[in-house]
Amino acid sequence: MTGPKALDTPYDSAQDTGILGAAYRAPTLGILLVVTLVAFEGMSVGVVMPEVSRQLQALDLYGLSFSAFLIASLFANVVSGLWSDRRGYTAPFLLGLVLFVAGMALAGAAGTKVMFLVARAVQGLGAGSTVVALYVMIARVYPAAMRPKVFAAVSAAWVVPAMVGPAVAGFVASAWGWRWVFYGIVPLVVPALAMLVPALRRRPAEEETVRSEGPRSRPLPMTLAATSAAGGAGVLLWGVDRLHVTPLPSGVAVVVGLALLGYGLSRLLPPGALRFGRGLPTTIMMRGMFSAPFFGVNAFIPLALQSVKGFDPTAAGIALTTGALGWSAGSFLQSRRTAEPYRRLRLGAGCVMTGVLLALLAVLPGVTGWIAVPAWVIAGFGMGLGMTTVSVTALKQSPVSEQGANSAALSVTDMLGSALSLGIGGALINVIGHSPAEIARGYVVICCVMGAVALGGTLLAPRVR
Repeated sequence: MTGPKALDTPYDSAQDTGILGAAYRAPTLGILLVVTLVAFEGMSVGVVMPEVSRQLQALDLYGLSFSAFLIASLFANVVSGLWSDRRGYTAPFLLGLVLFVAGMALAGAAGTKVMFLVARAVQGLGAGSTVVALYVMIARVYPAAMRPKVFAAVSAAWVVPAMVGPAVAGFVASAWGWRWVFYGIVPLVVPALAMLVPALRRRPAEEETVRSEGPRSRPLPMTLAATSAAGGAGVLLWGVDRLHVTPLPSGVAVVVGLALLGYGLSRLLPPGALRFGRGLPTTIMMRGMFSAPFFGVNAFIPLALQSVKGFDPTAAGIALTTGALGWSAGSFLQSRRTAEPYRRLRLGAGCVMTGVLLALLAVLPGVTGWIAVPAWVIAGFGMGLGMTTVSVTALKQSPVSEQGANSAALSVTDMLGSALSLGIGGALINVIGHSPAEIARGYVVICCVMGAVALGGTLLAPRVR
């Protein structure tokens, strides 16, 4: 479904001057800048969300503000991948970039919590469409021998914002206000777009495309499946969030949401994935088993530290930054070890569980909130070890004709795991209450629930064999 499955641009060694050589410097820098901006937004919003919630009186939508972005991204990923495969990457990239910028401007200008929630969904549509189109662009602009270098640079463009983004966002929010965390990204899109103009001028007719005829590459069924999954997730989370207020209609919404979600996932994921079938199906699902506990706690650490321990946004951002350091170390170690994949996945899930449960201590009386720093180094290490192993293992287990579809399935479980855990975490906060003491209790419950999910990952890891 995504570009790398299909494209082998003829390679001319005479033109191989490196990804920063004269022939490729502009598209490389443009791609890296766009990825950096998208990553910065994703890593930074958690730091300013407590302040956004206070000013807009939106604490009841705290979890849904993250989930809206991820659910919209899930839908856009599938549609943009299909669109790029058939019509070229230019249109989905430009539309995605316009939506992303519009969403950032709308978030900065938001005067109500509903407007901010809509802005987050628009950002998600834009980010999901843009990133997938960028991957297709890489496959069609660069010769095959150069693509590993480009993807390595793209990985670095994700890691750097993860390391500095939360602290920078915290500083900006403290100095000028949270709105400038969103406004500040908008003008930076202009130089990125200018550098990508040559790549965007490529005609679809000039691009080599290979279309899979598998069931997970057909536009209409896949678009319907993505709509069902995204819509079902949204309805499900709305119902869960309102169960304590209106039990009957909210219970109906939960059932309908689960049905829609199940229908969509049964078509977006490999057969047997929802029952954790051995081999590839479990490998695909393990992506969600990692993302759910990590991001389900990650988003609530700034809220807990600022509301319970009195941290300012900058200090809370530093606590999140340490997770990126551990993530980088885990990814590096994964590339150096020869242990069987299921052993690495089991160790990674165990580290995430340990980090999540250790982070629980940050809100307890008499315990410093800075305990979140070593906790998130451990959790980040588990993510780096596990997420990279999942990606590598899934590609090894996939037939060549299905590598693109299975890469997209990994993104689906990744985003859905995060969206559901964040939505459920937000619902728990709403049920327990919004005072500092109640937020502390809610945070403890969230950590316990997500720790149990990570434990499930350790127990399911052997099924990837």
